[in-house]
Formats: sequence, structure tokens, C-alpha cells
Amino acid sequence: MHENVPRDLEQITGLKIGKSTVHRKAMSFEVPEIQTKKVVTALALDGGNVRVRSPLGEPSVWKNYKAIQIYDDIGFACFQSNEILEKWINKQPLGRVVTCLGDGHDGIWNIMKNVGNADQRREVLDWYHLKENLYKVGGSIKRLLRAETHLWYGDIEAASF
Repeated sequence: MHENVPRDLEQITGLKIGKSTVHRKAMSFEVPEIQTKKVVTALALDGGNVRVRSPLGEPSVWKNYKAIQIYDDIGFACFQSNEILEKWINKQPLGRVVTCLGDGHDGIWNIMKNVGNADQRREVLDWYHLKENLYKVGGSIKRLLRAETHLWYGDIEAASF
């Protein structure tokens, strides 16, 4: 990856730049903290794992990340630091009500519970995981399909068993 940068720069620009110069420039670059100009009324939060390259012969290293996407605007992600993610989202201009979409994983809801305050958060389980959990409840297919239909239309009371 980064060992190809001097070669790539030479191909693109015709200039020879040494590895140490590339490294020094990359390390001195400060990524500005991104800020939305819009009032945040909806966001999605998810997480996953990425494989970090390791030296030949050594086992792969997997790192956990979490990412927030403010709908139709900006996103922000962190490796293994929920606190940084929570601080970042709470620096944004949060609306009176913020719809927070997540997959139901504890790691996601542990971050979500720190977005704004309880009165302004509307926590929503994504459709895929809602259905997955609905079918874990069990019962007849007819009853589950009826509950699913009510949930699709937002009629939570009618979906109750």
C-alpha cells in the first residue's frame, strides 16, 4: 500500500519523492474534524470489523469499528473508541427529536444511549433485525405475518401478541 506511493507519485507527476518524505508528510497531515451545518434529525449507527494488514507470515489482525451516518450529509467512524464517536455526534447540532437507527446489537445501543438525551432520541431497530427478532418469538406463520404487516405500517399496538 503505502510503499507504492513514491512510485505512483512519480508515474502521475514525473517527480521522484522518497519514502521518508511521503511518510513524514502523511504523519504531519491533520485531518480536520468534520461538522455538519444542518440540524441532525436522523442518523444510523453500525459497526463491524476490518482486517488490518500484518507482515508476511504473521496472523491477520481484526479491528472493531463503529460508524455514524447523518442522513444525506456526513459520516464519521472510529476504531475501538466509542467515546470519540459519542463526543463527535454530541458536538453536532442535534434536533429536538433525533431518529437513531441501529441493528439492535448491544455495542450499538450502548453508544446510541449517549446521543443527546433520552427525551430527544427516537431509537429505531432496522427492519431486517426487527423481522429477525419477530420470527424468534415463534407462533403460527399467519400470526407472525399479521404482526409483521402491522409493524410495517407502524401500528405497534395491533402487532402486540
